[in-house]
Amino acid sequence: MQVTKVGEDTALAQIIKLVDEATSSKAPVARLADKVSGIFVPTVIALAVIASVTWTLLGYSWEFALMIGVSVLVISCPCALGLATPTAIMVGSGKGAEQGILFKSAEAIESSEKVNAVVLDKTGTVTEGKPSVTDIVLFNGQTLDELFQKVYAVESKSEHPLATAISSYCAEVQISLSSSSDFKQVSGSVSGTVGNEKVEIGNLKALNIQNSQITEQALSLARQGKTPLIVKINGATKGIIAVADPIKPDSKIAIDAMKKAGQEVWMVTGDNEVTAKAVASKVGIDHIESGVLPSDKEKIVRRLQGEGKRVIMVGDGINDAPALARADVGIAIGAGTDVAIESADIVLMKNRLTDVVNAENLSHSTMNNIRQNLFWAFFYNIIGIPVAAGVFYPVLGWTLSPMIAAAAMSMSSVSV
Repeated sequence: MQVTKVGEDTALAQIIKLVDEATSSKAPVARLADKVSGIFVPTVIALAVIASVTWTLLGYSWEFALMIGVSVLVISCPCALGLATPTAIMVGSGKGAEQGILFKSAEAIESSEKVNAVVLDKTGTVTEGKPSVTDIVLFNGQTLDELFQKVYAVESKSEHPLATAISSYCAEVQISLSSSSDFKQVSGSVSGTVGNEKVEIGNLKALNIQNSQITEQALSLARQGKTPLIVKINGATKGIIAVADPIKPDSKIAIDAMKKAGQEVWMVTGDNEVTAKAVASKVGIDHIESGVLPSDKEKIVRRLQGEGKRVIMVGDGINDAPALARADVGIAIGAGTDVAIESADIVLMKNRLTDVVNAENLSHSTMNNIRQNLFWAFFYNIIGIPVAAGVFYPVLGWTLSPMIAAAAMSMSSVSV
């Protein structure tokens, strides 16, 4: 084993750095109730004092003026205003938990309502994340057992999901595991020596395939949404192994709902363009970014934000963590990695893409509830304060005792 990067140069260190930067750059969500309270409370106190002084100057008794001032203070007590937001947030997050949707903060609920773009990782988010071997093409008289004995020997040393799919297939069809040496894994391919033969497995670009017939067969498989892997032995192409990751049954339903809500849906993937387009066409995604590196996902989110969009990022892997942290709302699929879950604002425990839509709907409902609460909190004050201040007393003889004012104030809290 040869170490090529250490410390701050490693992929994990770069991911951590990106997550830290994205997290620290998030603007705090303004709380409407806090802003209003900062103005409302001193304004009401001032009104109470002005009302009392005014009635005193008009020649009324100090007791009458004091009653007016106390009534104004009591009926405008901002209990309902203080309850309006936290009660709705509590109920909203509780309803989310019942559905397996975990909001990490009130900000996540508030921000989810405002998004107009959704970025989806492909593997494990749009698809199941459990690829399997679907097609095998043999060349030059190669038998299946001979090919897979050598492929198994090399792929068994890799932890890549595609390698795991091939190794699982070999185990299922009872291919014997041979030993290999000189194992090497680079972007797009793996290689090793089995016996005296050099075995290479990878994509068209990594293995530099020039044969038009082989290329067309590989692209034909890619157009079906499969990932074709070319197998070379001692430089000669011996076969193609196609691996496919099945699409989740609810992916198209979720994506259709997002588009219906007026959201721009993007899919980002490390797969080649042909495979990415094939998967996107099956689920109805119009915007695709293929062949992306881990850091590219974060750049895509940043680019969309630079265009004025508010972005939800949905992913499940370590390489999704920077983008999850950078997005206005990061959503981690519950079956994903701890790093992804830690970086996200919302965690979907049931591993369903439709829960992204459910989370958005819950956010809309919660924020609408907050607005209703704030309306009722102010509705009582708008009506009650003038009456308590004695505005109608000279004409209609209406006043409001502190006891009645307290009852009306309590009703505003009950309505919330």
